[in-house]
Amino acid sequence: MYTKSPKKANRLLAGTAIAGIAAAMLAVGVPMHTNPALADAVKIQAPQAPSFADVVEAVSPAVVSVRVSSDVEPVANNGFAFDFNGRGFDDLPEDSPLRRFFEQFDRQFGGRDRDRGPRAERPDRPRHGRARPVSQGSGFFISEDGYLVTNNHVVDDGTAFTVIMDDGTALDAKLVGKDPRTDLAVLKVEEARKFTYVDFADDSKVRVGDWVVAVGNPFGLGGSVTAGIVSARGRDIGAGPYDDFIQVDAAVNKGNSGGPTFNLEGQVIGINTAIFSPSGGNVGIAFAIPASTAKDIVQDLIRDGSVQRGWLGVQIQPVTEDIAESLGLAEAQGALVTQPQSDTPAAKAGIESGDVVTAVNGETVEGPRELARKIGNIEPGKSVDLTIWRDGKSEKKTVTLGTLPMDMASASPEDNQPEEEAPSATTTLDDFGLTVVPSDDGAGLVITDVAPDSAASERGLRAGDVILSVNNQEVTDADQMVAVIDKAAKDGRKAALFQVENDSRSRFVALPIDQG
Repeated sequence: MYTKSPKKANRLLAGTAIAGIAAAMLAVGVPMHTNPALADAVKIQAPQAPSFADVVEAVSPAVVSVRVSSDVEPVANNGFAFDFNGRGFDDLPEDSPLRRFFEQFDRQFGGRDRDRGPRAERPDRPRHGRARPVSQGSGFFISEDGYLVTNNHVVDDGTAFTVIMDDGTALDAKLVGKDPRTDLAVLKVEEARKFTYVDFADDSKVRVGDWVVAVGNPFGLGGSVTAGIVSARGRDIGAGPYDDFIQVDAAVNKGNSGGPTFNLEGQVIGINTAIFSPSGGNVGIAFAIPASTAKDIVQDLIRDGSVQRGWLGVQIQPVTEDIAESLGLAEAQGALVTQPQSDTPAAKAGIESGDVVTAVNGETVEGPRELARKIGNIEPGKSVDLTIWRDGKSEKKTVTLGTLPMDMASASPEDNQPEEEAPSATTTLDDFGLTVVPSDDGAGLVITDVAPDSAASERGLRAGDVILSVNNQEVTDADQMVAVIDKAAKDGRKAALFQVENDSRSRFVALPIDQG
């Protein structure tokens, strides 16, 4: 018979008791303290993406806000006035809550002073003009001694200029010079300190798709940074003859004007100057003046306070496919001279109406804008070699450039001209949809009617236009004009080039020749 020892019996009893207690706890639901196994928090490896923080940190001290004020005379004094960031009360939209609020305020309080009469005049209070904010924009230092660049349209109406630094310091600045044609201006801060400044980049190396960073003062907020890419080069937005903008998709808004757009090396590739915006806010299409343009203009402004440009003295227009065909040009490129102005460098050099300028000093001219830029970038008084196309062949002309007048008007022809009454002895040219009559002074043929849906109508010819020449041959009657056109058809030309004048402005129009 097996007999348990007292020690074994005790251990067995203790074990049984512990098991019993555990079972009882489970049975009655008594909680037991345990240490649960917790999962790690979500964490992923971030993809390698470009950061602009280093660029922004380095260039921000060189970028400033520009506040512009102008001396204005008060028109009334009723005890208070409204000014909303340079906008007057009347400039507020009709549906603006601020306008409704202040209209009510004015009725309740402002009208009291007006009714009292004496307060409106206050002969004991002198009425002097005051400096009133008229605009605000952005700018950036280009030298450690305080020269900075902004837009002309930012400073154009100002008489006093304040520069707000990155750290909030406000400094007075003076206007050094401005150039309305390129919308650039230079200010100077006279302060005994060294300023952080930035350099212009070689924008010829800028490619569509490159990352860019815009720093500026949108809506007066100051120190704002946006990023994007270069969307296009060589944009013409109709701002002037020197249009050659870089398009970027970085968010640029009102107040960014004059601010820089940087590459990732902290160099300025362009100066923000315009946005395309049906709504008035950013839609991702902004335009910057290229650094190559700005660099030369800025140096001229610092040196002379203005820009002196070379000048030919001609009216020019693009060469279309039809015009190229009519002139026997292999490609539709160059600038077509519509009218050399009298007593100008071009006229003195023998440039004639109907000439096509195809190159300047051996460099190809794609169109009128490029010709204007090339000539404008050359110092007045210097001689240039122009390659022109005349009478079906190329030849060279040497021109000594003049100085572009500051008040030079646009050389583009007028589009809307009044119709004239039809003279007698008219001739109808059915192939072109034109009715013409010899002019009273014997110079050319007056168009008296243009058939709807004709090629002439599509190309903008109107009653009242005067046809001066066809294929660079002067015409005084319809038979002569028909003879010139017949010869062109026999030579295999598919279009005839008409020189048309209205209101003393000349232009060329190519009309297809019916060879059926």
